[in-house]
Amino acid sequence: MFRYRIFAIGLFLTTCAAAATAGDYVIAVIDPNRVVEQSPQYEAARRELQTEVTDREQQLADQQTQIAELQRKLERDSALMSEEEIQHLTNDIRNRDRKLKYAQAEAREDLTLRQNEMRTKLGKQVEEVVTELAKEKSIDLIVSGEDVFYFSVRIDISNEVVERMRSKHKAK
Repeated sequence: MFRYRIFAIGLFLTTCAAAATAGDYVIAVIDPNRVVEQSPQYEAARRELQTEVTDREQQLADQQTQIAELQRKLERDSALMSEEEIQHLTNDIRNRDRKLKYAQAEAREDLTLRQNEMRTKLGKQVEEVVTELAKEKSIDLIVSGEDVFYFSVRIDISNEVVERMRSKHKAK
């Protein structure tokens, strides 16, 4: 995998060098992680997701507390209960525990889905801003800083993308 990346980067740079002799090209770099993490859209989505998670976690904790109370009741009162009552309470605890485990798994799955939706939506917003900026500044090529070994800060437009994301967020 690493060799493939080296080869691809080398091929890309060779192509750019060959193309550069044919005319002047403008190349820029962005750091997608920094753009996303510093954008207000990311922070708003993170807060919204955290609120949803907190509410759901509280519901699951309440269910866990109810199960624990029933187990304490079974331990405390089993000597005074009939066999039928013990069986009924044991089944109730088992059913509630099963439902709780299912709800926890469902909550984890929902969280993963929401995170993926958030990333996709934010990725599209970043892509739109980067495309707008490229057209306005007549940039011919924008590459991700993640797979580049070195680039000059002169061609890093990450801060401009973040500022544009901020202005779009304020405009809403």
